[in-house]
Formats: sequence, structure tokens, C-alpha cells
Amino acid sequence: MKRSTRRDFLRLMGMGAMSMTLPACSSFQAKGAGGSLPNFLFILIDDLGWSDLGCYGSEFYETPNIDNLARTSVKFTNAYAASPVCSPTRASILTGKYPARMDITDWFTNRNEKKLKPAEFINYLPHEETTIAEAFKSSGYTTFFAGKWHLGPEAYYPEKHGFMINRAGYEAGHPKAGYFSPYKNPKLDDGSAGEYLTDRLTNETVDFLEQHRDDPFFAYLSFYSVHTPMMAKKVDVRYFEEKAKKLGLSQAYEQNHRVFEETEDDIIVERFRQTHPVYAAMIKSVDDNVGRIIRKLKELDLDQNTVVILMSDNGGLSTSEGTPTTNLPLKAGKGWLYEGGIREPLLVRWPGITRAGTICHEPVTSTDFYPTLLEVAGLSAIPDQHLDGKSFVPLLKGDTTFHRGAIFWHYPHYSNQKGKPGAAVRLNNYKLIEYFEDGSTELFDLSRDIGELNDLSETKPQVAGKLKGMLHEWYEEVGANMMSPNPDWE
Repeated sequence: MKRSTRRDFLRLMGMGAMSMTLPACSSFQAKGAGGSLPNFLFILIDDLGWSDLGCYGSEFYETPNIDNLARTSVKFTNAYAASPVCSPTRASILTGKYPARMDITDWFTNRNEKKLKPAEFINYLPHEETTIAEAFKSSGYTTFFAGKWHLGPEAYYPEKHGFMINRAGYEAGHPKAGYFSPYKNPKLDDGSAGEYLTDRLTNETVDFLEQHRDDPFFAYLSFYSVHTPMMAKKVDVRYFEEKAKKLGLSQAYEQNHRVFEETEDDIIVERFRQTHPVYAAMIKSVDDNVGRIIRKLKELDLDQNTVVILMSDNGGLSTSEGTPTTNLPLKAGKGWLYEGGIREPLLVRWPGITRAGTICHEPVTSTDFYPTLLEVAGLSAIPDQHLDGKSFVPLLKGDTTFHRGAIFWHYPHYSNQKGKPGAAVRLNNYKLIEYFEDGSTELFDLSRDIGELNDLSETKPQVAGKLKGMLHEWYEEVGANMMSPNPDWE
């Protein structure tokens, strides 16, 4: 039975709602593959590294469901988070703006300082921003959020930013009581003893899909996994312990870690081999649940009209906090401006439009989702809102001539992962990092040096100078807050 009556009604209602609340969206034309409003399922995985999926090269972790999604999607190899830490990236997805433009440049309780004091930043997503959820809600969509929010206290929860339903989203950046019920989460009732949070968030999402199968929807599933604390189901942990033994992978610290960098006051160690059985088990749980959701879409006859997006908010932990994973061949991880901290897995499946098995090497970034999804839905752009996003719909349609242009990062903070404060710009294949402590720069040709091992700033001074100039002009454009000297630093 065709479910179009309610959708057609909501399409008309959405036109009226937009004319009252979002003047920039006054032209509304659905462009779903089936002729009706397309649904959206956005899956965000916390702290998942670029190399943590089988389809991105992992040989120890097991992700058959996500790998299957990759085979039916466009797989991006140069997709970026707008920040090497979580909250700024999450804000960029919802607003289409660079974190520096909103003064949301770090996760919300970090105040680390050394030689420099951190730049001023706010600890909430301002109500002045029209989020992508608000845009969809005003267009007749039912909006749903489940999982990690980490974008401010109660006055700034998901339901204050356009999400009609909120399950588990509040100010915390990790499960404070752990991954097993009781969760002690003010936005999620405790489950039965021993219930696993990743399963529960999927249950909530599945319930939403079943209850709103006749509505056009924007569902945002933001897993708390694979963020610390490292907690997983015992049966899965035992499986990966045995797998590591069979593969001859030692769990000895010195067998999986090495010195990354030595400074006058610190030795930074990084993991260089994926062997952590608990982390592997957490990834397995995420993969199992992604599989559940994809199967539910098919069961409900929604799979051919639902756009599925899967991404991470920053790189995997490789230099601190237990160093559970490695992002190799990318350098470093979460908290760093090297590729391991900002390059993410990204899969996009748009039924009837994207060609299964497509691999896209064009760089895109998390600010680009807002205009992209509006265009996919048939909504007009809101250029005053998503100022820093560029729709990559042409890439989803196979346009190989499309180029996104320069991408910028600004991280004026000392990260918990020992990353250095600085900023970066990527243009075509070149990427320049500027460090705020001493003004030094590094230049890399990512087409030849994905591991950022060869600094070209001295051998290619003209390229370095051009990119540095672009970066400094961008600081002015977005009004980037900068660090200041710390008079107490010795």
C-alpha cells in the first residue's frame, strides 16, 4: 500500500510553515528518488577513527554491516570533521558554520593552559542559530534525536534546537554512569539491569521509525560509543581476546605503543596497532546496531526513500586516555590537527541517486551537510545560516568536476590528548598547519604523504606562504578568537 497521502499533506503544510518561519526556504520542491519527501537517517559515531572500519582498512575490528552499507553507498576518503574534538564538530553539523565563527572551538569544560591561555569560547549552541533540525521541522518533517548531544545545559538541549523527540541527549560528553543500565541519564529512563546503551539507543530509534513510518522524518542517531569509558559486552570482549591470540597479537603495552614525540617536559606515546579487545567489542556493538537499523528500514519499506549518512565527529584516541586505537596510516588522532584527528569515515546512500560502490576522493567537511541535505530534500538553501557549508550533491550524483575548495580548522586550545594549539587549511592536495605557541608552520602534500611525514614548508615556500595568507584572512573573516600569553607559565 502506497503511503503518500500524509506525506503530500505535510508537504503542503511544510510550504506554509516555511513561509512563516524561514523566508529563505520559501521555495519547496521534493526531489526524493521516489517522488515523495525523502527521509534522513544521520548516524554519528563518537571518536571513531578513520581506520576503524573494515571498509577503511581495519583488519582486527569487524564491521560487516557498515561495510555492506559502504558497498551500497558513496564512500568518501577525504571527509573531515570541523574540529579534532567533539562539541565543535557537532555544532558545525547542525549549523553549517565553522566552529570559530560561533566561538565554539573546544569541548565545553576544557580549560587546559600552558605557555598560552586558551581562547575564549562558549559552552552552548546559541538559540540564534537555525539548526538543520529546525529547518526540517519547519518543512513538515518529524525530527528525532537519540544519543550524545554535548552542546550545552538544559536550556540548549536538542528539543530547544528543533528536535521534537529527544532520547538521551544532554550536556554530558560520555555516559557518566557507564554503558550498562542504570544510566543515570536525565533524558533516558533506565532499562533492565545490564542493558547496553548502544542497544538501547537503537531500540529508541527503531521505535521512532515504527511509529513515524508514514511521516517524512529526520532522525539523528548519535551513538555515545566508542567514547570512553571502555565498556563492552563480556561475550564480545572474550571473542576479540581470542581473536587477538589466534592472530598472535600481544596485549603487552610495549608491543602496541611507541614514542610519538618528545618535548622538554613530556614524552607523548601513541598506539600503532589495533589490538584492544574492549574497543573492538564496542565497535562490534555499533556495527550490530547499524545493521539492525538498516534492516528495520527495509522491513518498514522505507529503505528506498531514506538517505543514510554515517560519520564520526573526530579521530580515534591514539595518544592518551588509554590509547585504545590507532589511525594509521594517518598521523596522530583525536585532539590533533594532523589527519588522524580530523579525517573521518563518511558513507552516504541516497537511493536512486548514488551509485553503489562509488569511492569519492574530493575533500568535504562537516559544515557541508546542512546545504547538502537541504538540496537533497528539495529545500532552498539558507545561505545566511550555513555560511561555511557547500552542498556536495554533485558528488553524490557522480560529478567528477566538482571541487569543494579550501577547508579550514581553528583549535586555539591544548587538547586532553596532548595536541598542540593551532589552525590549519587544506586546498587541493596541500595542507598547512600553523602552531600558535611559536608561529611555526608545517606543509604537507597529502596526495603523496598521507601520513604527514615530510614537511615541505621550506622546500615549497610559495605554497606555504599562500596557504598561510589564506588562513590569516580567514581568521579575520570568521572573527576567530585567539590565545593569549600566560604570565604564570614557567
